[in-house]
Amino acid sequence: MRHFLTTEDWSQAELQALLDDARALKQSPQNERLRGRRCALLFFNPSLRTRTSFQVGIADLGGHSVVLDAAGTWPLEVEPGAVMDGEAEEHVAEAARVLSTYVDLIAIRAFPKFENWSREREDPILAGFVKHATVPIINMETIVHPCQELAMLMALQERHGDLAGKKLCLTWTYHPKPLNTAVANSALLAATKMGMDVTLLCPSKEYILDEKFMRAGERFAAEHGRGVTVTHDIAEAYEGADAVYAKSWGRLDQIGLPMADRMTPENLKYFIVDEEKMALTNDATFSHCLPMRRNIKATDAVVDGPNSLIIQEAENRLHVQKAVLSALIGR
Repeated sequence: MRHFLTTEDWSQAELQALLDDARALKQSPQNERLRGRRCALLFFNPSLRTRTSFQVGIADLGGHSVVLDAAGTWPLEVEPGAVMDGEAEEHVAEAARVLSTYVDLIAIRAFPKFENWSREREDPILAGFVKHATVPIINMETIVHPCQELAMLMALQERHGDLAGKKLCLTWTYHPKPLNTAVANSALLAATKMGMDVTLLCPSKEYILDEKFMRAGERFAAEHGRGVTVTHDIAEAYEGADAVYAKSWGRLDQIGLPMADRMTPENLKYFIVDEEKMALTNDATFSHCLPMRRNIKATDAVVDGPNSLIIQEAENRLHVQKAVLSALIGR
């Protein structure tokens, strides 16, 4: 039984096969691949693009989706051997197995709370469902966001063609609150899997991504004779880039501190993606996973410019997810 938890688990050839199928589905959206199939979409966090694209995609393929809003309403225990005398009234061991008797696939969106990273980096909710479910699992975003980065790769290939040897500037951008590192983690993994040179731009060493994702990215890049570069120099990062991908994320060394102590310093707003920075690139494309604060993360001129792929990438969520669903449970 195969799951789709992270692009790290799928080879370049397998990812390319998904992207090729997604392009075919973009041209011919409706078929009966999921006829008679039932999919549970379990949301521990709210969603716009993920929820809509999965529901529409399942319907396009002739399947049926059951949406479960668990955000704040379903405290679930995931620790093995837990004495359940607290808030949680159900253990993942039962929840996953029961859901598996009703549906053919379970998709999960569950962000870390950023209270204890040594535990959260193990993705406990997702891991619990994988352990106990008897049907395939799709990660709709936890500590990684593989569906988003498949959509990124698809948009980049549509514009650039073969991505091998292309330079991606993966830039941190300002946001007042510390955000999840999931998209940045997955962007690094997916881009290096496809043979891109990746430059990670962030304000200081404290903003570097978790070492397990950095090491994986370096390993994938090396397999293609490419590399991963970390820099805090804006000009160096943008120079010659073929693609710029922007995302905000919080510092891992501040996890567990009160939110008031984790707010991003306003003097880092200069990391905004603007026309001056984009002029340093090789006529680079720009994208972001959305939602995005305009004129905080990127200027209107960049967001609405001819090289912006944000809407194309967002649309591609629908197509790549249909390809993933087809690969896991398609007829």
